[in-house]
Formats: sequence, C-alpha cells, structure tokens
Amino acid sequence: MDASRILTTPRLVMTPHDLADFPDICALWADPRVVALLGGVPASVEDSWARLLRYVGNWALLGFGMWAVRTRDGTYVGDIGFLEAKRSGVAGFDGDPEIGWSLNVAAHGQGYATEAVQAALAWGAGRFGRTVAMINPRNTASEAVAKRCGFTHFAVGTYKEAPTGLWDYRWPA
Repeated sequence: MDASRILTTPRLVMTPHDLADFPDICALWADPRVVALLGGVPASVEDSWARLLRYVGNWALLGFGMWAVRTRDGTYVGDIGFLEAKRSGVAGFDGDPEIGWSLNVAAHGQGYATEAVQAALAWGAGRFGRTVAMINPRNTASEAVAKRCGFTHFAVGTYKEAPTGLWDYRWPA
C-alpha cells in the first residue's frame, strides 16, 4: 500500500480500503440507523460489494478515494474520504471531488468524524481547490462536522427526489 495514502491522527488510522474491509463495509451500510439519513435503505451484500469496488476504483483511476477509518487499536469506525460518484441530477459539483463520511453507530458523538475529515482535508491540500459534500438537511450531526471543518452551505439541491444540502470547502490558493 502506498504510504502517502495512509493517514494518522492522534486517535485514528485511515487506509484505503482493501478486500479485508468488506465485512466491515457490509455491517456499516446494512445498519438501518446508519443509513437512515443517507438514502434510508440498508445495503445488500451486493450493494456493499459495489461500494467497495467504487472505493478501490477511485484510488486506482483518479488517485484519490475513501479511507477505512479505524481507531489506533484497530476498531473499525467507518468510511471517510473523496470520491467521484458521477451523481446525476445534482448541480454544483462542477467537476470537483465529493467528500463523504459515514460512521458506525458505536462511533457517533466521539469526534471521530471531525478528526478524520480534518485529516482528509489536510491530505487534499495542494491536490484540490475545492470539494463538495451532500448532507441531508435532517442530518444535523453531519452539518455540525461540516461547520467545524470549515465547510460553507451554498445551496439546497435534489438527489433521488429528496432535498439535499450542498456544502463546499475551498483550500487557500
């Protein structure tokens, strides 16, 4: 694994996903409490497999992607990072990478999302000028993470027939 893609924070280790992460991805995305504000439909094993392939494919084709986030003792926390999802029907991305974060329920409320997003943004400095996040307007916890990390809400869009908040982060020039 390319060492430049491994991120560490005081409490976390973030690595690009590999095959060994598949059971954790399946558990995260099948949890109805996790997906309640992320489309609302728990993922099947097939959907989780497609997600893993998307994660690995973004790194292979674009040089950026999502990280599997674990505590220093190896406990899986969730998925955080950049992706090109080719979202249809959402204006405002303008070719910039999307950033996303999803944590398992046991990790909620501990500051892991903010810590991991800040690490991802530090990695993105010099690589990107801007990144965009889609956040369900009812997901106040993710909105709080975005605000703490310096994102600005710039529009309300529609994705899959539901309203979504569009947020962006711009690195200093």
